[in-house]
Amino acid sequence: MTASFDVRDFRDPADTESLRPSDYPSQLCRVCDINRETSLCSRLTKDEFTRVLSMRDQFQFPPLHAIFREGDKAGHVYALTSGSVKLYKLLSDGRRQIVGFLFPGDVFGLANSLGYPYSAETLNQASACRFPQRMLGGQTREVAPMLERRMFDLAVRELMRAHEQMLWLGRKTALERLASFLASLARRATERGLPESPVALPMSRSDIADFLGLTIETVSRTFTHLKKLSVIVIPDNSHVVLNNLPLLSKLAEGGGD
Repeated sequence: MTASFDVRDFRDPADTESLRPSDYPSQLCRVCDINRETSLCSRLTKDEFTRVLSMRDQFQFPPLHAIFREGDKAGHVYALTSGSVKLYKLLSDGRRQIVGFLFPGDVFGLANSLGYPYSAETLNQASACRFPQRMLGGQTREVAPMLERRMFDLAVRELMRAHEQMLWLGRKTALERLASFLASLARRATERGLPESPVALPMSRSDIADFLGLTIETVSRTFTHLKKLSVIVIPDNSHVVLNNLPLLSKLAEGGGD
């Protein structure tokens, strides 16, 4: 479902310089609750923001909804504004490798002419702003010069996460992988202005296993081991309380038990 764009969605300050970068877009756009430096539009001027927003559609997605499939024509880029999304690839034998979990403020769908390199599916109720891919070409400089730099920063962040996952899969034990995963979720929560604990786990244990390159049984055993070490408490399947973040970080780096 697409939300219509209306100029009344905007705040009209007399002096746009009075707004700090972190004031965008929540001070200007009432359809987005993100008020963090991690948002796509956080560093745009009011004029740039108005022009960019006029090119976007907003969508609401139900849980477990396929936003796009691997290989689909890449016509749009998405900025997640609420909920969670998983990105995954399917191997020829049907096995699945999850390559990322996304939260509000994350951007996905960056692709070349060959199509989307992965599939994107919601983990829960989610919403996103959708922008045309062509806006990232030569038009970026014309529509919003700062957006080009912002997209580059986000692409670098995505690349760093991919490198981090490669390290987990290639060198770390099951305990180190799960500890690293939980520590990274805590870090990303603080980046969004949320407390580092409890950590939200909108993904299933199967999703976590496919992300960390483990079996579901190994993931379950490792969660139990962390509980026995009093590092975590699991009040329910969708949350983990981090009792001892320093020890968790130490375990993630190969120290401790």
